[in-house]
Amino acid sequence: MSITPDTKDWTWVLDRPCPECGFDPSAQSLTDLPRAFHDTAMTWSDVLGRADVAVRPSPAVWSPLEYACHVRDVHELFAERVRLMLDEDTPTFANWDQDATAVERHYGEQDPAAVVVALIEAAGTVAGIYAGITDATRDRRGIRSNGDEFTVDTLGSYHLHDVVHHLHDVEAT
Repeated sequence: MSITPDTKDWTWVLDRPCPECGFDPSAQSLTDLPRAFHDTAMTWSDVLGRADVAVRPSPAVWSPLEYACHVRDVHELFAERVRLMLDEDTPTFANWDQDATAVERHYGEQDPAAVVVALIEAAGTVAGIYAGITDATRDRRGIRSNGDEFTVDTLGSYHLHDVVHHLHDVEAT
């Protein structure tokens, strides 16, 4: 059985806590992101060490390995998007189909040891980008392909929620 694509609009998590994972956007700030991405990457490292990391809890739910591959790719994508926001005036981000990426990159067949290294590196890269954000750049804007507008600040919060939520999905929080 294949995974049902997630078509929810998760931007509401910028305004209120997530009832599923407990993420509260008001409890963190842009300056917290580098530490948060480091800490969550270390938790993902623990997840990827599980003996059953490649086992799906049910046929329609990603395995922890697949979620970790997704989080690695999310870090890479958000690093690219923040760079665009810093380099261009109000860029529009290309659409990203996370479900197609999971299939194309064979998430469930990847080596957990390689994934953990890549996830930690990607988290470190994007953490470094966020660490360099200043008061002069935090409000730079970017637009998602569906028209949702973000600032660097709100994109960072949205990004962190994705990572935290998927740790909740694999019961690592």
